[in-house]
Amino acid sequence: MLEMLGQGLLANLAPSTLLLVLVGTAGGMAIGAMPGLSATMGLALLVPFTFTMDPTNAMVLLGAFYMGAIYGGSFTAILVNAPGTPSSVATAFEGYKMTKKGKSELAVVAATMGSLVGGIVGVVALIFLAPPLADFSLRFGPQEYFWVAIFGLTIIVSMSTGSILKGVIGGAIGLLLATIGIAPVGGDVRFTFGEPMLQGGVPLVPAMVGLFTIPEVIKLIARKGREAEMELAPKERDSVWRMIGQTVGKPFNAIRSAVIGTVVGILPGAGGSVANLVAYSEAKRASKVKENYGKGEVEGVVAAESANNATVGAGLIPTLTIGVPGTPPDAIILGVLLLHGLRPGAELFETSGDLVGTLIVALAVSAIMMVPVGLIAGRGLQRGVLALPARYLAPGIMVLTIVGAFAVRSSVVDVVIMLVLGVLAYLLGLVGISSAPIVLGLILGTIAETGLVQGLLTSQGDATPWLSFFTRPISIVLIAMTVISLLWPVIQGIRKRRGTATDLESELTEAHEAEKASALADDDTVVSDAHAANDHDGATTDRGQAEHRGGRD
Repeated sequence: MLEMLGQGLLANLAPSTLLLVLVGTAGGMAIGAMPGLSATMGLALLVPFTFTMDPTNAMVLLGAFYMGAIYGGSFTAILVNAPGTPSSVATAFEGYKMTKKGKSELAVVAATMGSLVGGIVGVVALIFLAPPLADFSLRFGPQEYFWVAIFGLTIIVSMSTGSILKGVIGGAIGLLLATIGIAPVGGDVRFTFGEPMLQGGVPLVPAMVGLFTIPEVIKLIARKGREAEMELAPKERDSVWRMIGQTVGKPFNAIRSAVIGTVVGILPGAGGSVANLVAYSEAKRASKVKENYGKGEVEGVVAAESANNATVGAGLIPTLTIGVPGTPPDAIILGVLLLHGLRPGAELFETSGDLVGTLIVALAVSAIMMVPVGLIAGRGLQRGVLALPARYLAPGIMVLTIVGAFAVRSSVVDVVIMLVLGVLAYLLGLVGISSAPIVLGLILGTIAETGLVQGLLTSQGDATPWLSFFTRPISIVLIAMTVISLLWPVIQGIRKRRGTATDLESELTEAHEAEKASALADDDTVVSDAHAANDHDGATTDRGQAEHRGGRD
C-alpha cells in the first residue's frame, strides 16, 4: 500500500495531473451548485470524454469532479435553501437560517472546512479500512437495510423542534409519496393515475427542489424584500478567520460526522443523502445547545458537510474491492473502470496499483483544493446573491429550479411535480409542518419497503418469517440504536424538566432565604429604631429636668 501511495503522490505532482484535479474540482463544484444537476448526472456527462483518455487520468478527473460536486451542493443550500445535490439536504437546515441572520459567509466557510475534514477522513478510510469494511458491508441483508431506514426515520423526532406530531405527519406524507410508482418488489403499479412518467416514482431531485425552494420563493415575493442583509464590514472578515479557527480547534464534531459518513458510505445504496441526515441528527443529539438547531447553528453545517464528503472516499471502498458501488456516482466510476478493461478486486490492486494510488492521492488533493477554490468562489457567489435585489433574485431562483427539475429526465411532468410539491410545502409550512421530514420519508421510504419485502421473501422457509428481522446480530444492534434514538429526546426532555424544576426550587429557596434575611434585617432596624427612640426620649427627659432645676435656681 505504501509503495502504491508513493507512486500516486509522484503522479499527482505532475503539472498535467494537478491541472486535471483543479479542473475536475472546479467543474464539480459548478455542477453541484446547480439544483437538479447532481454529481451522478455530472459524472455521466463526463464519461464520453474519458474514452480517449489514459485510464489513470480518467479516474483522476472523475474522482476530483465527484469530490467537488458533493461540496458544491452546499452553496445553493446555504444561500437560497435549494440543495444542489441530495447530499446537501441537511446543510440547508442550518445554512439557510444563517443566511437569514446575515451569517452566510460564515456558513460557506464552515461548509468548506467540514468538507475538507470529511474528504480527508474518507480518503484515510479508503487507504486503511478497505478490505475489512468491505467484508463487513457484505453482511448487510434486506433485514439490516430495513432497520437502517427505520433508524434514519427516527431522525424526524430530532428534526421536530416545535411539535413532534407535526414532524411525524411530515414524515408520513413523505412515506406516502414514496409509494407512488411501480413497487420495487413485485412490480405493482400504484397511484400513477395513468401517467407513465410516474411509474418510476416521485423523482427525488424535482421533489427536493420543490419542497425546499418554492416555499422560500413564495415568501420572498410576498415579503417584497430581503430578510437578511450581509454586513461586509472588516469585522466580518475577522469572523471568517475565527470560524476557521473554531472548526480546526474543535474538530470532534467534524471527525465524528466524517466517521458516520464513512460507515454509511460503505453500505451500498445509502450514500451522502442518508449520511448527512444521520450526522446532522447525531450532532444535534450530542450538542449542549440543542435549542440553537433549526435557528442557524454552525455546527449543523459542519456535521452535514463532513459526512457527505466522507462518503466520496468511503463509497469507493466496496467499489474498488468487490465491485459493488457504495453510492450512485460510484456506479459511474465502476463503469469507466470496466470500459478501460479494469476489474475491481485484488487483481486491480496488484496489476494497476499505480492507478489506484493516483486516484486515492488525487481525492486528497481535491479535498485540499476545495478550500482556496471554494472560499473564493463560494464567498464571491454569496456576496453576489446577497447584493442582488429581490425583484431579480426571485425570478432567477425560479428559472434555476425549473431548469434543474426539467434537466433530470427532460420531462415537463417533473416541473409540474416540483411546483405542486412546492405549493404543498408552503401551505404545510403555514401550519408548522416542515419540508425536512417529508424529504426524509421520501428518501428512506423506498429503502424501508424494499428491505421489508425482500426480508420476508428470503425468510419464506421459516415458520415465522418476520422473526428474521429481530434475530440477526446486526439487526439487534440497529434496533437498539433505533430505540435509543426514539427515547433520547424524551429522556432529554425529562432531564431538562427536572433541571428546570430544580432550578426553580433553588430560586424559590433563595428567594425565601432572602425574604427571611430581609425580614430579620427589618426586625433589627425596628429594634434599633426603638432603642434610638428610647435613648432620644431619655435624653429629652434629662434635658427637661436640667432646665427645670436651672429655672428654680
